[in-house]
Amino acid sequence: MAAVMLGLTPKRVLMVAYHFPPLAGGSGILRTLGFARHLPDCGWQPLVLSPAPLAYAQRGDAQLAQIGAHATVRRTLALDAARHLAIAGRYPRCLALPDRWSSWWLSAVPAGLRMIRQYRPDAIWSTYPIATAHLIAMTLQKLSGLPWIADQRDPMLDDSDPLAPYPPEARLHRMHAWIEQRIATRSAAIVCTTPGAIDAHQRRLAQVERERFCLIENGHDDDDDGEGAAPRDGPQGHRSRFQLLHSGVIYPSERDPQALFEALAKLRHDGVLHVRNFQLVLRATGHDAWLASLLVKYGILDLVRLEPLQPHHAALQEMLAADGLLLLQAANCNAQIPAKLYEYLRCRRPILALTDLAGDSAAKLRHCGIDTLGQLASSADCARALLRFLELARQGRAPLASPAAIALQSRQARSNALADLLDQVSHRRTA
Repeated sequence: MAAVMLGLTPKRVLMVAYHFPPLAGGSGILRTLGFARHLPDCGWQPLVLSPAPLAYAQRGDAQLAQIGAHATVRRTLALDAARHLAIAGRYPRCLALPDRWSSWWLSAVPAGLRMIRQYRPDAIWSTYPIATAHLIAMTLQKLSGLPWIADQRDPMLDDSDPLAPYPPEARLHRMHAWIEQRIATRSAAIVCTTPGAIDAHQRRLAQVERERFCLIENGHDDDDDGEGAAPRDGPQGHRSRFQLLHSGVIYPSERDPQALFEALAKLRHDGVLHVRNFQLVLRATGHDAWLASLLVKYGILDLVRLEPLQPHHAALQEMLAADGLLLLQAANCNAQIPAKLYEYLRCRRPILALTDLAGDSAAKLRHCGIDTLGQLASSADCARALLRFLELARQGRAPLASPAAIALQSRQARSNALADLLDQVSHRRTA
């Protein structure tokens, strides 16, 4: 540890995060876990405050071993209003403001104060989702006076479309707006994961100095590729049935695949695609019932397969073995980049991105040298982009990110950036 070598008191950061092992599923786990693993290499010891396992509907132990010996973890009681406080499936809405785990605040604040007294951290960091994590950190900051970094992994608000605000429920929208204003008042820095998200925050929070906003994107783990398999270059063998994989949640609005399904139906009708030369695998969509109904509607059950959630290392192995990787991102998420994009880059498999060409996802891929892109909102352009992609991938000519570009997207690089920010806000910059 750098601090020990220099004879300094170790620098510590109290990290408040809902998405943390043993929760299973969700890219937010990987962001906080990556910071907890790599911050010690940057001279910062993580003190993680997260919910007890009872809070998680889906649990798994696979990632617990990745936390690292230098991280201290405290877990406190958090009840899920929908599962633990409901009677006949119903519960008072006030118990789910700002989210279903609002009860976590009651146990986490006293536990956080004990951690502050015991370990004397130099800063507090919290990440959204979920909003209760920010409320906990906000309270701890007010009681301790420690500098607080608010990590906005996803936007809490989106008013870009007056007809479709986020969150859509008025009471929750007001609550999120209140929290965001408190972040503006009390935080030392606001971290966003994309340039578009920073722009949106600056428009809403015009009173916040521009230098308080910091870009720290999501990333990939250099040493996290399943069971140690190295990323492959070039085409994946010569199997006749091309396997295109989408790994992760498909949201009905933000990643609506219906234009793609319409394109698949047309290409199937025209005889271009059939069961012997193409298969789309949708892994861990989170909305299988809805997607299954769409597959029936478009008559493409033989071309598309729905598969359940699997452990992260197995999901990475599947990505490495796929002929191509599919990314979906609608225009209403132009200021967001799916965390999966960074894992896709790391796998060095051909990527087909159906998104909006004006968004941050398309810009990131182009910056990494990948131009196999199409407009998700247009079935005609989905068909065009898919056919071009299949031709390039089958010939081994699909563009891949360079090793240098991939290295810049690593979790270690992101942790270096967070450590620099922690040094700045805590005024303990090392020589």
